[in-house]
Amino acid sequence: MSPTNLVDVEDVRSRVDAVLASHVADLTVRLAASSSDAAPLADAVAQMLSGGKRLRAAFCYWAWRAHGGEVGSAASDMVVRVGAALELFQAAALFHDDVMDDSDTRRGLPAAHRVFAALHEREGWNGDARRFGEAAAILLGDLALVVSEEAFASATAGEPAAVAAPARAVFDLMRSEVTVGQYLDVLAQALPWGEDPAADEVRAREVIRAKSARYSVEHPLALGATLAGATPEQVLALREVGLPLGEAFQLRDDLLGVFGDPAATGKPAGDDLLEGKRTVLVARAVARARAAGDDATVDLVRAQLGQRDLDEPAVQELARAIGVTGAPDDVEALIALLSARAFDGLDRLGLTEPGHEMLVRLGHAAVDRHA
Repeated sequence: MSPTNLVDVEDVRSRVDAVLASHVADLTVRLAASSSDAAPLADAVAQMLSGGKRLRAAFCYWAWRAHGGEVGSAASDMVVRVGAALELFQAAALFHDDVMDDSDTRRGLPAAHRVFAALHEREGWNGDARRFGEAAAILLGDLALVVSEEAFASATAGEPAAVAAPARAVFDLMRSEVTVGQYLDVLAQALPWGEDPAADEVRAREVIRAKSARYSVEHPLALGATLAGATPEQVLALREVGLPLGEAFQLRDDLLGVFGDPAATGKPAGDDLLEGKRTVLVARAVARARAAGDDATVDLVRAQLGQRDLDEPAVQELARAIGVTGAPDDVEALIALLSARAFDGLDRLGLTEPGHEMLVRLGHAAVDRHA
């Protein structure tokens, strides 16, 4: 079953989407009261929230179910609302991430900073259109963060302190870790790269864990279990499953960012190469090329990674050179290793059905996907 179909089980997607629509409607009214010029901000938030697989919300919901949460209960609505807060937080991260990566597209459409730069140019406004677009996108990310905070607070307001306090701690830790992870990613792009592929890979995996793996899988799982009243030991055991699964999830993204089908990923082929992503994939490619004495490939990857003016044939050649090294097979093997560790761990936790089965299926959907 596809990720889209999986998140439809027990109407998780439709319920989360309804909560998100309510938040967007409230935001639209609030912004309109401030200024009619703010309308494009609400439209951009709505656009960002219109896409996405809702996997984070689904991981949270099914972790709650796997720890005894009952479908149709009042608490079920609360967990769905917390899932919506997770989706709002992801929207904030994506607005900011696209600016930092200077991405052209997001889910097949122009990224927000490109949309607002085009608006500036179309209207013939004063100043630099690019800087205007980036400033607008940064503020959009901040706005989504504000709404995410409001959504989480309102969702858990009626919960007993024994549940609300530890859930808040998970949510706060997630947000601070992602911010640190974003900085580590920016730092990795600035540091010397390519001379020590082993150290480059260590740094790349550190970024993966801090920036993506924990907030994509580990924290949503921990949040759902916490909301179900799981013990600290149970939450820790679930975290030990969520981290390797989250890392495998991001490694799959890294492969798709180079070799994925644009029609499925919503991004141009090789987009990660143009953005200069210092991934495990490219670190392994350089390491393998060095070991084989293939200086030409080493030089090609180091010279062209992050060159935004590469044309499509040059991007394809760079991707082909990376593929020939065997690095994609290494990353696939690492995904398989991390996934096996996660699924073995899930099977040992004694989780309630159908929560356990759904977490396994969601996990496979996250790491075996093509988009």
